[in-house]
Amino acid sequence: MELLDKLGIKTSNEDLYLTALTHTSYANENNCESYERLEYLGDAVLEVVISEYLYQNTTDNEGVMTKNRARYVCEDANYAYSLKLELNKYLRLGVGEEETGGRNRKAIVADIFEALIGAIFLDQGFEKAKDFIYDIVITTIENNEIVFDTDYKSMLQELIQTDKRSLEYVVVEETGPAHNPTFRVVVKVDDIIYGEGVAHSKKEAEQSAACDALKKARH
Repeated sequence: MELLDKLGIKTSNEDLYLTALTHTSYANENNCESYERLEYLGDAVLEVVISEYLYQNTTDNEGVMTKNRARYVCEDANYAYSLKLELNKYLRLGVGEEETGGRNRKAIVADIFEALIGAIFLDQGFEKAKDFIYDIVITTIENNEIVFDTDYKSMLQELIQTDKRSLEYVVVEETGPAHNPTFRVVVKVDDIIYGEGVAHSKKEAEQSAACDALKKARH
């Protein structure tokens, strides 16, 4: 399995990882289990590891630790971790969900990150799951990578204003049915494309494009 090779995971239970990548739409069409139970388990493991990390590496009080944990273990953050691993490439979706842009739907892409953690925990044990979380999540935290602030457009605007450059968001593609369209948006700085985003609303697609541009600006 390509994903497992990429992650360096050796297992005799590939089916468990396939389940972690299986949306309910595919499960219903093919009479198999979806990722939902693994997601439930992975969410708990992720919270424990992040809680331990914050306790051991900060002197923050309970309220601050709870607030920070909520930033690092939330849909936006899990979505970013998942995209970092390109997990959406390996998603198993039903025909209808695929056609309506499910492969780029934030909630689904975020869910499979936690489901993958659940699979690693069951297959390899807590320490391996912890190592995986440290490699992906803790590294992101310690490197101050931009995945936790949701208003990427404002952040990009502030960055661009310092150089007095022009900023523009352009919808380059709209697909899917009228009741559930998918928008592809690019963000241009001085008429040069700096980022791209896909979502089911123009607003989310613009935020995603701004996030993409900010990531590139760090390199």
